[in-house]
Amino acid sequence: MRHFLEFEKPVADLEGQIQELRRLQESDDSVSTEEEIANLETKAREALKSLYSKLTPWQKTQVARHTDRPHASHYIDALIDDFTPLAGDRKFSEDRAVLTGLGRFRGEPVAVLGQEKGSDTQARLKHNFGMARPEGYRKAVRVMELADRYGLPVISFVDTAGAYPGVGAEERGQAEAIARSTEACLGLGVPNVAVIIGEGGSGGAIALATASRVFMLEHAIYSVISPEGAASILWRDSARAEEAATAMKVTAEDLLNLKVIDAIVPEPLGGAHRDPEVTIGAVGDIVASALAEFSGMSASDIRRERREKFLAIGRSLG
Repeated sequence: MRHFLEFEKPVADLEGQIQELRRLQESDDSVSTEEEIANLETKAREALKSLYSKLTPWQKTQVARHTDRPHASHYIDALIDDFTPLAGDRKFSEDRAVLTGLGRFRGEPVAVLGQEKGSDTQARLKHNFGMARPEGYRKAVRVMELADRYGLPVISFVDTAGAYPGVGAEERGQAEAIARSTEACLGLGVPNVAVIIGEGGSGGAIALATASRVFMLEHAIYSVISPEGAASILWRDSARAEEAATAMKVTAEDLLNLKVIDAIVPEPLGGAHRDPEVTIGAVGDIVASALAEFSGMSASDIRRERREKFLAIGRSLG
């Protein structure tokens, strides 16, 4: 059953009527509702098109968090052949919020990092809702160092509300682990490509998204803190999250204009959750194109290009 967001109620009503008519036709062959269904489908599509052509930053935040959006595991399953997961940070434990491993992307060997939220209650608990502890970032560093040693490009699928804020995580050096992961991204002598597939929240996202090329899905968000967190700090009122989302410039369009990201990956009408296969295919195409840009480049050139890319963000804003 499709899950509708609050602002999608006009579409939900129309699609509900379509389902009712289809059930009526199935129960009584003598009743023909095909023409009425076709008319309602046209209206539903036009309503969806109208809604998604003028989404506010807060509505985009809701779409980015949609429970039915494809997660990192879906991208890995569809795009990475012969995927072999690698577990553990070799220091403390395994963190299932971060998926890491080796595989082949369109025939070429790569290393893969992904933040997994989980698609149902059991999976969300297993993956801690995509909020990594220090072990997750240290595991990512271990895999990036492995990739650098063997000349493997790194592909990251970013989708997290932020790093896990628990006491234990802080005691084990959460901030240091995030900083080390960001440093590892910057120091890679191989190309790394990051795609914000849902939420790109805080340092927890930056730790995997400091890449040679950073892409965002059309309705993804990327920010230094969640809108709710920003509202709580600025106004001591998390109910002003909608206002914060607008002020923070969290959308793909805003971040492309600010040169924080390199390109936007279009989503199907109604969001990635309405056609995951098309969305994943589009991500695969843009990742392949980005990796091809670095063909034949030396490790020092790759590092220099990445460094200049991030320094240019500050210069362009200055």
